[in-house]
Amino acid sequence: MTLARPPVLFALLFGLLCAGQTSGAPLTPALPSGWQARLLTLLPQTAQSVTLLARRPSISTVDLELKVASVGGDSSVLRQIVVSAARGVKPTYDARLNVSLSDFQRYVVFQETLVSTGKSFRLAITRDANRVTFGDGPAMNGVLRGVTIDLKTGEMRCPEGFSAQPVNVAPNNDASRGLEVRSGFQWKVFGGSGIQGRAVKGTLSLLQLASGRILLSYERTSMINHKVDTGELIVDYSR
Repeated sequence: MTLARPPVLFALLFGLLCAGQTSGAPLTPALPSGWQARLLTLLPQTAQSVTLLARRPSISTVDLELKVASVGGDSSVLRQIVVSAARGVKPTYDARLNVSLSDFQRYVVFQETLVSTGKSFRLAITRDANRVTFGDGPAMNGVLRGVTIDLKTGEMRCPEGFSAQPVNVAPNNDASRGLEVRSGFQWKVFGGSGIQGRAVKGTLSLLQLASGRILLSYERTSMINHKVDTGELIVDYSR
């Protein structure tokens, strides 16, 4: 097997990093007044106890139920579809619903939800007057290792050598549009250096949820010394 030479590997990775840079996250450009104090209250404490979360595919039939009810479709068929969807089974179209196939496909929404794995642990993290620095631990899998957040400027720096400024996350109280969020911050870091063999595309989110819990997530694809790695960590905790 022939291995890609470092410049080729970097070009391939950088192409992947450039793909799909846009995001549907509800962001607003300006940080709200008092954002620094808010950031301090959301960031985890040293040895913060957290619960590990995982993504789980789900199927939403809410729009389909409303549509079928409005056109007088067969309620027993709809009930079977709703039960199947709740079990994660992909619904099958049935003309007795009184909706077209195209409408059926449009109203059945596939999405991801976050669920608790039941596993709790303590984050490897240090805090001082100027910054928060993430370490590594058995359940952290190196995802956040070396990431720092400046408590005065909000700047996030990653071990790949790049940085990002926080943006405000707009509140969302509509569960159908994803997580119900009261407030939060998000950092999108992106950069690359072929000479140094370093590159990164990552998104760090810190969100205050409607439940009162705080969600911290980091998803990134990175390269250090021409070695490519991908990872994601999602946890929630109380402050």
